[in-house]
Amino acid sequence: MDVKKLYNKEFLEQMAQKATPENKKLIKKLKAKKPKQLDFIIHNLDTGAFSQIDCLECANCCKSLGPRILQKDIERLGKFLGMKSNDFISTYLRVDEDNDYVFKEMPCPFLAPDNYCLVYEQRPKACREYPHTTEKKMLKHLNLMQKNCSTCPAVYFIFEKLKKTEIK
Repeated sequence: MDVKKLYNKEFLEQMAQKATPENKKLIKKLKAKKPKQLDFIIHNLDTGAFSQIDCLECANCCKSLGPRILQKDIERLGKFLGMKSNDFISTYLRVDEDNDYVFKEMPCPFLAPDNYCLVYEQRPKACREYPHTTEKKMLKHLNLMQKNCSTCPAVYFIFEKLKKTEIK
């Protein structure tokens, strides 16, 4: 597959939707087996995926996902931007249905036209951790990974490779 096609959000969503039943079967199987080497396998697939996927060509996450913004993120970003925390909140954030701070609007207000992050070194924790494919105990993150298949080409790629991997 030409991975560059996966940068197109609509195409990726269609592919992810088609793959969902098979991915859910795989998740069920993996949760039943509880393979000890799953973290190692997924982390290796992550390395392979990101050797082919260029986040700067995509930026789907920055364009469509509203990360949870923690108090530490607010303080760090506010300081970086020379703003008081309250001013940062009133300028950029709103409270969502889970009572968490998220950006008022998407795409992210710090996403530049060339898909670079204007606050990359200070970006929120949720952004640093996305797409959660290098976490420990990947077994508990599989459902979130499945959900992220429709946004992140790398996660879609990882799932496609994972389905072809023999896991004991």
